[in-house]
Amino acid sequence: MPWVFLLLAVVALAAAFRTTSMLLAVLCLLAALALLLAGALGLLARRVGSRSRDEALLLDPHELRRLREQAEARRSAESTIEPPMGDRG
Repeated sequence: MPWVFLLLAVVALAAAFRTTSMLLAVLCLLAALALLLAGALGLLARRVGSRSRDEALLLDPHELRRLREQAEARRSAESTIEPPMGDRG
C-alpha cells in the first residue's frame, strides 16, 4: 500500500507541472506532499512491524520466575557435583 501512495504522489507532481492553473498546481503539490508523507510513513511502519517481536512469545511473570528457579537449581546442582578446579595434582 505505501507504494501506491508514492505512485500517486508522482502522478500528482506530474499533474502540478503540466497544469496551467495556479490553483490546481498548488492543490496537486499539496496532494503530492501529503501522499509522499503517507507513503514514507507506511514504509517505516512496515519496517518497524517486521522487526518487532511477537507478543505471544513474551513470558508472563510467573513463567519467568519458574524459569529462573529452574536455572538456579540447575546451577546449584552442577556446583555440588563438579570438584573444584584448583588442586588437581
